[in-house]
Formats: sequence, structure tokens, C-alpha cells
Amino acid sequence: MSVTPDPLEQRAETLREQVAKAQHAYYLLDRPALSDPEYDRLFRELQALEQEHPALGSPDSPTRRVGALVQSAFQTRRHLVRMLSLDNAFDDAELDDFEQSLLRVVGADIRRDGYTVELKIDGAAVALTYISGVLTHGTTRGDGTEGEDVTGNIRTIRGIPLRLQGSGHPPLMEIRGEIYLPFAGFERMNEARVKAGEPVFVNPRNAAAGSLRQLDPAITASRPLHFFG
Repeated sequence: MSVTPDPLEQRAETLREQVAKAQHAYYLLDRPALSDPEYDRLFRELQALEQEHPALGSPDSPTRRVGALVQSAFQTRRHLVRMLSLDNAFDDAELDDFEQSLLRVVGADIRRDGYTVELKIDGAAVALTYISGVLTHGTTRGDGTEGEDVTGNIRTIRGIPLRLQGSGHPPLMEIRGEIYLPFAGFERMNEARVKAGEPVFVNPRNAAAGSLRQLDPAITASRPLHFFG
């Protein structure tokens, strides 16, 4: 006797496969397969399905992790505190939920106190560890719990101080931010690659992430990377 497949279960499995492939292409291959709006739509549909129907959940679902898997080419390093990604809101109802959560959890009345708004620098998230003012480790976000130790490549980025100026720094301090490529530098890189007959980079974000994860620090040093903490 044949069993009719559950359409919700089938849809959840299809979404997991699509989102997992998109994450692999974006984070690991640096070749986006979907537009950001399309990826967000699929990811949020999967989230909603798993929340509304817990039995459809799977331990290997892309919704269970943040960012990219750690690659074996680098040493891994555990974050002192979990390194999460930013969340987003697409309509007034979701923004209202966010405001209510702040009021409920930390007592912050955003509608009374107001917002501070800043541009989001879209690059590769990193955590920089300083001990007594000296840079000791640079780690990617990875899966949020542990990331890749890219200290050698981090040291090639001139905008990141190897030793902090001044004195009286905390014994242990971590600075988090984004490694990114300014548009001008990104365009110059692609112009040079066209002249050399090499494929161009798709976008600044992926080019920055790929540059940071080069096994040869000299390649990272040749890229015009910046840091925003």
C-alpha cells in the first residue's frame, strides 16, 4: 500500500535543499546563486514552516546555524561569546515585534527614546582579539560558535592596528566588525582582472570574503581590504 507524500514535508525538504545550496554558493564558493530578496524569501518560508510545524524540523536544517561552515584549511578558534548575524524586518508588523521584544527583555522603549541608525558595511564578519593592546588573533564568524583563524591574513590589512595606541588597555579585549572592499578598490581589481584575462569578482562582499580566506597571505595583502569595527 503506497503512502501519499505529505506536501508540507516535501516543501520543507525542497526549501532546505535550495537554501543549503544557496548558502554553500554564497559563503564557500563566493558565487551567489540567488538574489538577496529571493534567498530571504526562501529562508523565511522555511523558518515559518518549521516554526508552525515542529515535526518538520531537521537537525541539519540551514535555519539551525549562522554563517558558513569552518574550512579545514585553517585552524579553528572558538569565540569567547557567540558571534551572531544581524536580523532584519520587512514590514511594520515585524518592526513592531522587534520594538516590543526590546521593551520586554531590556526595558528599552524605542518609540520614546528613538533610534540610532547607521549604514551596514557588507563584508566578512571578523572578531579581533587584543591582549594588553596587542593583536593576537583574527577569526571569521564561521558557524557563530567557532570560526577560522585567519590571523596571518588579518595582519596584512593596514587599517587594522597590530598594537593599539595609548596605554591602559584591558588585559583582554575583542573588537568585532567587517572586512570589506570599497567600491573604488573593487572596480580597480576587476579592471586589472579583465586586462589579465581573469574572471571578474561578482560583488565586493564576496570578493572581500574570498580575499580574507586565501591560504597565501601575500594574495590577501595585494587586495585593498578595509576594516570597519
